[in-house]
Amino acid sequence: MQIPVSDLIVRYMERLGIEYVFGMPGAHVLPIYDGLYRSAVNTVLVKHEQGASFMAGGYARISHQASACIATAGPGATNMVTGVANAYAEQLPVLVLTGETSTYIFGRGGLQESSGEGGAIDQGELFRGITRYRKLIERTDYIGQVLNQATQALFAAQPGPVLLSIPYNVQKELVDDSVLEQVHFPRRDPAHVVRPAPVVELAQLIEGARNPVIIAGYGCIKAGARDVVGLLSAGMAIPVATSLKGKGVVAEGSDLSLGCLGVTSDGGARQYIVDHADLVIFLGAAFNERTSYLWADDLLDGKKIAQVDRDAAQLGRVFRPDVAIQGDIHQVLTQLLEQLQEEGVSPKSLSELEVHREGADQTGAAAPTGAETMQMAKFQLIAAFYAALARHFPQDAIVFDDNIVFAQSYFDVSDGNHYFPNSGISSLGHAIPAAIGARLFAKHSPTFAILGDGGFQMCCMEIMTAVNYRVPLNVVLINNATMGLIRKNQFQLYQGRYIDCDFVNPDFGYLARAFGIGHYRIERETDVEHLFDTADLQGSINLIELMLDKNAFPSYLSSR
Repeated sequence: MQIPVSDLIVRYMERLGIEYVFGMPGAHVLPIYDGLYRSAVNTVLVKHEQGASFMAGGYARISHQASACIATAGPGATNMVTGVANAYAEQLPVLVLTGETSTYIFGRGGLQESSGEGGAIDQGELFRGITRYRKLIERTDYIGQVLNQATQALFAAQPGPVLLSIPYNVQKELVDDSVLEQVHFPRRDPAHVVRPAPVVELAQLIEGARNPVIIAGYGCIKAGARDVVGLLSAGMAIPVATSLKGKGVVAEGSDLSLGCLGVTSDGGARQYIVDHADLVIFLGAAFNERTSYLWADDLLDGKKIAQVDRDAAQLGRVFRPDVAIQGDIHQVLTQLLEQLQEEGVSPKSLSELEVHREGADQTGAAAPTGAETMQMAKFQLIAAFYAALARHFPQDAIVFDDNIVFAQSYFDVSDGNHYFPNSGISSLGHAIPAAIGARLFAKHSPTFAILGDGGFQMCCMEIMTAVNYRVPLNVVLINNATMGLIRKNQFQLYQGRYIDCDFVNPDFGYLARAFGIGHYRIERETDVEHLFDTADLQGSINLIELMLDKNAFPSYLSSR
């Protein structure tokens, strides 16, 4: 049957399992929108195209499924660049659809033209470095191959965004709907054959170690391996530290959790590894600048190293492992547990961990570096908020956090919650739209977007998107009337020469009232408990102000 290309694209999204497409209509994508009018794919109208790409990324992060965003040619597409770049850095399968002027006016100065002809901007080049596949579809005779290549990029071992730019006249041309038969969609059942992972050497390393430590990263979460990491830790009595993105792989605050490893953390995990570990097992952790304390030598010196990662490019990228295993973390650890049981390997002694914790109790801090890293008295209100969040929502909560510095030390993430720090390209203005996208997938999960007042003002109008679509959301705004990281650096590194960091905030209570949402201002610790005891934090939309002194700085150095 002959159908317009615009309808074919909509059917393609349906076959991909796309539930929502986030975007803003423009003249050059109206044929696709007309096809969506008759589709089961839901549209979400955003306030800015950057919000659309962030929402699609948030949906993909929580669902581990493909998501989509759409914008018109020219400024619509360019506005999405930051969110697409973030999805590329996070390896998220985001389908990016953009329109284009009709092919017969390429190079003639068409409105919003971005074909690259005749001096127009070249949209394909603009997205070249932040997509896994991109194509300006100028003809219909190869559209099946294009969609197939797009699908393979979306569902590759290292997925990422795909850009399809479709001229207006091409969208209206007719093609046979059998074109979709050329597309090899991924299997929806989990059955597949996997080559057995070489776990014998890793089992031998564990058997020979006195004080092994696991460093668990986001790869464990992507692989659905929280349970087997917990079984390995508990069965072998191996303490677990996580990267920032890996918070919650094991329940923080539990007996074998060392907490978060990283330059903005309290330092306890680092100190234990430096003082006691003789084997460090990396599971889906990249050991980047934050996690490695700027690649400090003492973390790994004199220790055996094992590394398990799905991505072969990560193996040996930063350090030389004694054992490196490429494979699915869940499957590798399942085989490792069987191997350890077959060999009768005994659990490790936890005496060194007990000594470490006794020392921390006596000093009142996790480690000497903890006192240097965070000055607790300045951040009691924020610490109280995170403690209450962990206590009141121990399961199924979703937290998107643009600030990350405070959560790394003060938020104990359970193994039943989902914590998403603003990693990727660390863009301000990410948390609110990303959280909206995630909540549309996880429809019954209490959802929090945590960000500073500077980043808030980059994306706050997307709150109205949540209002329009009745998406419950708690926006937690750290109010210190400054760009906190910049002010901290200017204080530490530039002798207090403050420039372009301070600003005047609006009255957020009036702003919340204008949005028609709840508003709570947290100035004292008693306000924290009142909030969690009285507010509807699961089924409504709220703006929560956390007040902070602009001169309260974490003391870590973030520039080199």
